[in-house]
This record gives sequence, structure tokens and C-alpha cells, in this order.
Amino acid sequence: EMVLPAAIGFSLLFAVYAALVGSFVARREELVLKRLRTGELRDAEILAGAALPAAATGLAQSLVLAAGCVALLDMKTPPAVHLSVLGVLLGLVLCTALAALTAAFTRTSESAQVTTLPLLFVSAIASGMMIPLEILPDRIASVCELLPLTPVMTLVRGGFTGDLSAYSALGAVATAVAWILLSVFAVQRWFRWEPRR
Repeated sequence: EMVLPAAIGFSLLFAVYAALVGSFVARREELVLKRLRTGELRDAEILAGAALPAAATGLAQSLVLAAGCVALLDMKTPPAVHLSVLGVLLGLVLCTALAALTAAFTRTSESAQVTTLPLLFVSAIASGMMIPLEILPDRIASVCELLPLTPVMTLVRGGFTGDLSAYSALGAVATAVAWILLSVFAVQRWFRWEPRR
């Protein structure tokens, strides 16, 4: 119940977020995004279409991990599977938006390996993936609860343990939606469609 949500979180971080940053930057530098923009597609549709393969990969990995643990490790069926599903879906959207935002500040596809590191490290350590927030001091845990991937991990873990209250679930959803809206606003403002020189 502790390792599976962390594995899903790492899948979202690496299969979706890190992969998409490199993909967005490479397509921008090769002028693919600029050419698509001259057609009928809107900006959001172009980015969503480019993100679809990575999002599908992240979703497939999460489903295989969950099914494998239930089937092979005799893990009990999640008591609140709807929370885990909601968490994964919010995580896919959030990681896509954060990837587009990170790509806005990434010069080349090679440097994408570096620009993704801050979010990867902070999320892995402080979002409840590797270290449960319950064992942290209250003040530090309160700050960590506001990190982008913390609400996703809270929902996914709550779905597998069944010990997440309705109030905590609503708070996690609200925090995740706030991060998504903030990221989408930032992408609309700062995403670059031209190659960075």
C-alpha cells in the first residue's frame, strides 16, 4: 500500500512529465509546433495531441502496476478505487501542464534533462512518494501538502488504503485543480512556439 502509490507517482514523473518536457522542446526546436499552429488547431489542442502518447504510457503503466500488485502480490482490492483513479487522472493533466511550463524555460532537448530535475527531486522527496508526510513535523508537512504532486499522491494512496476522509479528499482535489489552473495560465503566458536562441 505504500510502494504502489509511490511507483505510480514515479511513473507520472518520468513517463509523463520528464518525457514530455523533452518532447515539447524537441518539437519546438524542429519547428513542428510552429507548423501545426498555422493550421486550424488551437494551441491547447496542439499541446494535448503532443502529450497524448506520454499520457497514455503513464496511464498504462499505472494500470499495469495496480493490476500486477493485486494479482501477483495478493494485495487487497483498493477500498476506494475511485480516489486512486481521480488522482491518476489529475496527475496526468498536471504533469502535462507542468511539462509544457518547464519546456517554456528549456533551451534545448539536451538541457531538458537538467531543467526537469528540481521538480523530480522535490516531488520524489517531499510529495509523499518516498517519505510519508505523516512522519514529518507538522510545519514541514503543511508546506509539503502544497507541492504540485502531493494532492495526486494523497488521492492515489487514499484510494489504496481507504483511510482518506471526504474533507481531505476535497482538499487534495482543490489543491491539484489550483496547480493545474496556475500551470495552464503560465503556459498560455510563457510557452514559446519559436526555437529559443
